[in-house]
Amino acid sequence: MGYGKRWIAGALVLLMTGCASYYKVTDPTTGRIYYTSDLKQSKHGTVTLKDARTGNKVTIQNSEVDQVSKEEYETGKNAVPSTAPMR
Repeated sequence: MGYGKRWIAGALVLLMTGCASYYKVTDPTTGRIYYTSDLKQSKHGTVTLKDARTGNKVTIQNSEVDQVSKEEYETGKNAVPSTAPMR
């Protein structure tokens, strides 16, 4: 493999592994917190995500989205969710 092809292959590996984004999504209505790396935001403010704890698809009308580190994501998705009081 020539130098150019090795460089392209290396760049592709870095792009595939180094570009993951992790999110902590809070539903302020229920107080529930979700962790995900699969997040879609509509232009109307609705957020659809795949919950890392359960694998369920979740849609939230009003949410708070924070980008977090991989370490915080791993810790959060493996933690037992607390039951937040309803507001």
